[in-house]
Amino acid sequence: MFNISEFSKNFHPSKLLLNERMSSHTTFRIGGPATIMLLPHSTEDIALALDIANHISAPAFIIGGGSNLLVNDNGLHAIIIKLSKDFAQINHSGETITAQPGASLASLAAFALQHNLTGLEFAAGIPGTLGGAIYMNAGAYGSEMSGVVQSAKLLQQGKVTTHTNSQLGFSYRTSHLQTSGNTVLEATLTLHQGDPTQITAEMHNLAKQRREKQPLEYPSAGSTFKRPPGQFAGKLIEDAGLKGHIIGGAQVSHKHAGFIINTGNATAKDVTNLIEYVQNEVYKLFHIELEPEVRII
Repeated sequence: MFNISEFSKNFHPSKLLLNERMSSHTTFRIGGPATIMLLPHSTEDIALALDIANHISAPAFIIGGGSNLLVNDNGLHAIIIKLSKDFAQINHSGETITAQPGASLASLAAFALQHNLTGLEFAAGIPGTLGGAIYMNAGAYGSEMSGVVQSAKLLQQGKVTTHTNSQLGFSYRTSHLQTSGNTVLEATLTLHQGDPTQITAEMHNLAKQRREKQPLEYPSAGSTFKRPPGQFAGKLIEDAGLKGHIIGGAQVSHKHAGFIINTGNATAKDVTNLIEYVQNEVYKLFHIELEPEVRII
């Protein structure tokens, strides 16, 4: 048990939320209260929070839009550092965009279109922020963040360092950030001049596909499982006859079996039980292990 006062005395009350329900900060709309949520205004705030957390042996998690998170029903006796509006600046120079980690992918794609830049159309419908997208190398429709990220400024043990694309260690739905503990502070994306009419048409086409094929009307964390080599998780789950399977308030979507949705009152336990059930059934039938894409904390 860490001492809250040791942390809170270092920050103005306007930056702190105590016992804040995480269900209000995840797209799954699931999660109990976090002991402390910090809304940092600067890089110095983040560095100080991480330093204090380490000093008082408190677990600390950095989040953005919460689009790939499933949080425990009992909450988190931890420090949550949420990067939001004070870390959402976007700028451009020529064919490059420089943005902070709290910028949403939708706003980045819209900004690129505004400046006739192509390369981010795939990201327009991904419900996440830039920091999380780099953390997990988010992607859709054959494109992913590793294809556009030129470099990123990271907070590394209290110091700001710049890492190139190759140093970020991208691969399918992962990066070195998942093991290094470093925090994205800013990223530079390399795009290309394009025809705004074609860019708009592509964005509209992908948005139409999402509406038709994904259960956007329900809370979820997006695709629940990573794609197994040479396979598609959704097809394996559908072939196992699990579309519509429900545990508590969690359900395998009728529209897309790769999504587990919150039908309205799902708990984190419902979701994890359903994840395990799906994994077991798919393995029994096809001897393929499904790995969750959602980050469970």
